[in-house]
Amino acid sequence: MQALSLPSVLPILSRPRHRTVLTALAGLALCALVALTAYTLLLRGQLAAQRQANAQRLGAYALSLDNLLARHEALPYVLSLDGRLARLLAQPSDAALTAEVNHYLEGVQQRAGVAQAFLLDRSGRTLASSNWHSPLSLVGNSYAYRPYFQDAINGRPSRFYGIGSTTREPGVFLAAPLPSPTGPIGVVVVKVKLDSIERAWQASGDHLALADRDGVLFLATESAWQYHTLAPLPPAVRHRLHAERQYGDYPLPPLAADTALRGHGEQRRLPLGNGRRELLVQSHPAGLLGWRVLLFSELAEARQSAAGGAAALGFATAFVLALTVYWQQRRRRLAERRAAQAELRRVEAGLETRIVERTAALQAANNTLGQRVEELKRTESILRETRDSAVQAGKLAVLGQMAAGVTHELNQPLAALNTLSDNAVKLIELARYDEARDNLTLIGQLTGRLGRILGQLKSFARQAPADTAAVHVAQAVEHACLIVEPRRRELDAVIATDIAPELQAWADVVRLEQVLVNLLRNGLDAMAGQAAPRLELHAVRHGTRLRLTVRDHGPGLPAEALERLFEPFYTTKPAGQGLGLGLAISLAIVESFGGTLTAGNADGAGAVFRLDLPAAPTSGESLS
Repeated sequence: MQALSLPSVLPILSRPRHRTVLTALAGLALCALVALTAYTLLLRGQLAAQRQANAQRLGAYALSLDNLLARHEALPYVLSLDGRLARLLAQPSDAALTAEVNHYLEGVQQRAGVAQAFLLDRSGRTLASSNWHSPLSLVGNSYAYRPYFQDAINGRPSRFYGIGSTTREPGVFLAAPLPSPTGPIGVVVVKVKLDSIERAWQASGDHLALADRDGVLFLATESAWQYHTLAPLPPAVRHRLHAERQYGDYPLPPLAADTALRGHGEQRRLPLGNGRRELLVQSHPAGLLGWRVLLFSELAEARQSAAGGAAALGFATAFVLALTVYWQQRRRRLAERRAAQAELRRVEAGLETRIVERTAALQAANNTLGQRVEELKRTESILRETRDSAVQAGKLAVLGQMAAGVTHELNQPLAALNTLSDNAVKLIELARYDEARDNLTLIGQLTGRLGRILGQLKSFARQAPADTAAVHVAQAVEHACLIVEPRRRELDAVIATDIAPELQAWADVVRLEQVLVNLLRNGLDAMAGQAAPRLELHAVRHGTRLRLTVRDHGPGLPAEALERLFEPFYTTKPAGQGLGLGLAISLAIVESFGGTLTAGNADGAGAVFRLDLPAAPTSGESLS
């Protein structure tokens, strides 16, 4: 057989490594460019959608503010029509008339739901007020420096927002002149507080502020923003605000913010919570005083969404490029292989035998690989069946303990049935049919109770595929407590629940109860030997998720256990008291519902397990 001539083959099999490196670098650059472009476009779209949604909400907030002010706009005019106010301005020393006007203004203030109503003479002194009997009464005080008085005494209706000089409470002052043939003889003022607007804003969850025409934030959902300015105030504006005492002694510093104007909105980094966050600021005019309602929406979610989309597109581009390079390299390798085979056939005729042998070996490897794939599929099926069997075994493992609880629950109704049936026979013999009917009614109720107890036992022991539906969490907890009742009674433990009856989760009721039974048993076992053991269950809904916590007051979980707690066959119990499969099975069950199960140590003492499940809608509600 002729020897193989390597020098004639190597030029065909050699690869241009520098070309491969350049191709890889070019591909990475292209992926980065695609991802960057996609991020820019996606972020632009996210911000546009966010601005549009914010604009709609801003319009609603501004409309509610306008409606509040419009509701009281005409009140000063109505008050000015009462002749008693004009007579008091003409006879300010008339004590009886003063008392009558005070009571009239007090009644108007209470019925209209405003903060204050008061009367000023031409000098700005208060002659009568709705809070005449208060330690902070306005009677006798002069408000000639207030712009609302200066406008109204000159015949112009006025609106003014400021902090009360006497009460120190902010509000909107609506003023109207009292006309006379010789000109205004006084001013009627109504003060409207914005507490209802502030409460509604706080309840909305949005970050909102109300700015006056000078850029002073006098109402804000974030206390750190209130009585700050959007920009430094000019000296002339500061002097005017100080002279009018509009904001009392507040220094009105500017918000410490990094500002960048982009498009139709303003982006700022502002103090929010315990840190500073990047916010999109949008405004909408409100009222007749040049106010603006400002909505601050966080940009983190938009950036994360754009980054996720850009990353996905970048990875998709990389995948397509890699697939293209793979096919090109494969074609090149096939061409090189054909050329090498042709050259090798000319060099050594016996190479065909080697090719046949190598092909056979590859075919055998292919067959072996196919067999392994089939074995993996069978193994996966076995593992799935094993997991379902483990879930069922976990349920059956607690049936022994449940039997004691069920026996105790059945003994009392059975004994009562025996007594009631004997009494019913005797009552019928004595012709006391009404009492016999009552006994038979009680017998029917007791048999219904027995049926419910046995039905719960049958439901828990039944092996059936998971059927996800809306499950009442409080009812599932109640059933689980029934199962662990013998262990609870043995330890004299208290199981305290704080779960609203209307809370529902998407789950399989039987498997959810199995998880709860496992957590309750673990908690009770952890407190064995303690005085006054106590388990606490609490459930709360956050949007589309429902969190259920189970806390014991035992010794807690060591650090090593926290890391391995959900591993199969790992347990912190003494030998012979557990296989270490309960939490592993519980985790698999919860994850099959689309939820999570985590563990940790509670503040103080004890362990706490948290189930996070998809929330089901309550009655009259739908989840999007």
